[in-house]
Amino acid sequence: MNPSHIIVAGLELPALAPSHKLHTVLISALRQQSLMAIGPMLMPPWNADFFGLDRATIFQASTPKEQTQILQHACQGLLQEVYTLEKAGVGYMAKMTLLAETIEERMLYALFSAHKAMHLAQLRPLVPQAQTPKCCDAFFQRLEALLECADRSVLLLITQVVLEGWGISQYRHLSQYCCHPMLGELFQHFLNMQATHHLAGTTLFDRAHLSSQSYEMIVEALSDFLQVVRLGPQRLVSAIAGVKGAPDPNGDPGELSSAQTIRLLQDLEAERYSAGRLALVRALLEPVAPDVVAVLAQRNLFTPLPPEACV
Repeated sequence: MNPSHIIVAGLELPALAPSHKLHTVLISALRQQSLMAIGPMLMPPWNADFFGLDRATIFQASTPKEQTQILQHACQGLLQEVYTLEKAGVGYMAKMTLLAETIEERMLYALFSAHKAMHLAQLRPLVPQAQTPKCCDAFFQRLEALLECADRSVLLLITQVVLEGWGISQYRHLSQYCCHPMLGELFQHFLNMQATHHLAGTTLFDRAHLSSQSYEMIVEALSDFLQVVRLGPQRLVSAIAGVKGAPDPNGDPGELSSAQTIRLLQDLEAERYSAGRLALVRALLEPVAPDVVAVLAQRNLFTPLPPEACV
């Protein structure tokens, strides 16, 4: 690795072999923290109703075995998404520690970095290393690039005001409807931490000191993010396609036909799903950057796409 280039997001950092001695040091350090151990999960942590699969014709017409596989894929995909965000968060908080403008801010981000490291340690057993997503997802590619090159103001607004604020809603939902009590309690703990991270972002972000270059970067980054949200629950579509999609001769995951995908998105009420999440992003931005909201609204980015446009 070139020492002059620091990897911030670290989404593709390799894991050490289980026999490496550094594991002993890490375990010792983690034991000094108040970590919540998650017991074995004998069933998927969220049920079909949580994902809206009870409304999906393709799911209801599946065999019990296929339904179980779809639900397992959906839950694992959700855990992988959370894991990857927390993994990026460790690097983000470390970068913000170095970019801090006061000693209090540096202390705060050092503490936040510890929060993210503990979250990662608690999630790792739930996400097999072989299935840890590489940086191939469009959203995570954009996030990784942003964490590498954006300045402090851009990072504050995108990561802490928007993504951490989004996380508050997500962790509340994951905790409230989790079928595994200990995992539900863990996400409630994450929620409490997330609220503090978001509050710090809204407190530190200063629109008045935003350069024109940073402003443009914010608008473009949020445009990309909102476009992903407008497409609806695509990860869930992929989970179903992996079980019900037509076999691929190259061994890649199966795909649903356009007609199947449109029907599925209709069954899942994808427009309503996206509308709620777009409204959340707008509500997070309005108090701190109303002019950014105005530009995004002019681009019609707070309007969900119909299923026909999401295929």
